[in-house]
Amino acid sequence: MEEKKGIPLIWQIAIGFVLGIAAGVMVGPSIKIVEPIGKLFITLLKMLIVPLVFSSLVVGTASIGDPRSLGRIGGKTIFLYLFTTAVAIVIGLSLGSFIQPGVGMALSNVAKAEPKAAPAIADVFLNLFPANPLKALVEGDMLPIIVFALLFGVSAIFAGEKGKPVIAFFESVAETMYKLTGIVMLVAPYGVFALIAVTVSKYGISVLAPFAKVIIAVYAGCILHAIIVYSGLVRLFAHRSARWFFSGAKEAMLTAFVTRSSSATLPVTMRCAKENMGISEKVSSFVLPLGATINMDGTALYQGVCALFVAQAYGISLTTGDMANIVLTATLASIGTAGVPGAGLIMLSMVLTAVGLPIEGVALVAGIDAVLDMVRTCVNITGDICVASVVATGEGEKLTE
Repeated sequence: MEEKKGIPLIWQIAIGFVLGIAAGVMVGPSIKIVEPIGKLFITLLKMLIVPLVFSSLVVGTASIGDPRSLGRIGGKTIFLYLFTTAVAIVIGLSLGSFIQPGVGMALSNVAKAEPKAAPAIADVFLNLFPANPLKALVEGDMLPIIVFALLFGVSAIFAGEKGKPVIAFFESVAETMYKLTGIVMLVAPYGVFALIAVTVSKYGISVLAPFAKVIIAVYAGCILHAIIVYSGLVRLFAHRSARWFFSGAKEAMLTAFVTRSSSATLPVTMRCAKENMGISEKVSSFVLPLGATINMDGTALYQGVCALFVAQAYGISLTTGDMANIVLTATLASIGTAGVPGAGLIMLSMVLTAVGLPIEGVALVAGIDAVLDMVRTCVNITGDICVASVVATGEGEKLTE
C-alpha cells in the first residue's frame, strides 16, 4: 500500500475502508485482533496535531508579510476569507443538524454525553488567550494554541531582521512535520481497515448507511455556499452575474475538482482570474496565492458536517457553545490547513479535540474522504476567485463584461 506502487494514498485509504467492511462482516468478533493497529493510527494522529498546527500557523501568518504594508488589499482580503469560511461552517452545521447523518449509528459513547452549560461570551473570548502558552501546547488546548500561533507569527514579522531566524526555524519545523504527516498517513490504510473492521463487527453492517447522508450534506452545503455566498458577493460588490462568475472560473473549478489540490490548481486559477475576468496581476498575484494558503471554505464546511456526524454517531449532544466553538476553531484552523496528504483529516482531528468529541470518529469519514475532497477543493479555489473579484472591484478595476 505504498505510494511508489502507483496507487494514490487517498485510494489506498478507500481500499482499506472497503476491505475493513468486508472483514468485519465475514470474520466477525475475531477481527478484534487488529484493533491495536487502529489505536496506533489514532495515537499517531494525536501526536501530529499540536506541532503541525502551531508551526503551520506561524509560517502561514508570517508569509503574509508586514501587516502595516498590506494596506487596503490585505485587510479586505483577509476579512473576506475569514468571513466566507465562517459562513461555510455555519452552513455545514445547519445541514448536519437538518440531515442528521450520524443519527441511528448508536456507537459506543467513549466520552460522556452530559449536557454542558454554555459559557458566557466574555469567558469564551478570554479563554482564547492562553495565560501559559506552554501549558496550552502540552494539554492540546487548540483555540489558545491557534491564537498564540497567530500572534507569534505577526510578532515575528514586526521583529524584522531579528525575527527572520525564528520564521526560518518554524519553516523547517513545518516542513519536517509535513514529511512526518506523510509518513504517518502511510499507516492510514491499515489503521482505517482495523478501525472500520472492528466497528462493523461490533455494530453490524447497518452502521454504514449514514455515510451517504454525509456525502449529500457536504456536496449540498458546498453547492449552496457557492451559489448563495459567492454569487451574492460578486453581485453585490463586483456588480457581475452568477453566470459571469462561474463561466470565468469554470476551468479552475474543474481542475481543482479533479486534482484535489488548491496549490496545483493555482496557475489555472490565476489565468482564469486575469484572462477570463480581467482581474489585474497586482490583485491576483496577492489574493490568489494567499487564498490557496489560508482560504479553505470547502474544508471548513466539511469539518462542520463531519463534527456533527461524529457527535450524532456517538450520541453526544452539542450545546450552542460547542457549535460556536466549532465555527471559531475551524475558521482559525483553516488558515493553517497544510497542503499535504491527509491534512483535512488532521484538521478534523483538531476540531473534534477542541469540542471534546472522540477522535476515533476520524476513521468513520476517512474512507469517503476522496469523494468529499473533490468538492471541498473546488469550493476552496472558487472562493479565492470570488474574493479576488470583489477586491479588484474595490480597488477601482474594471472587470470584463
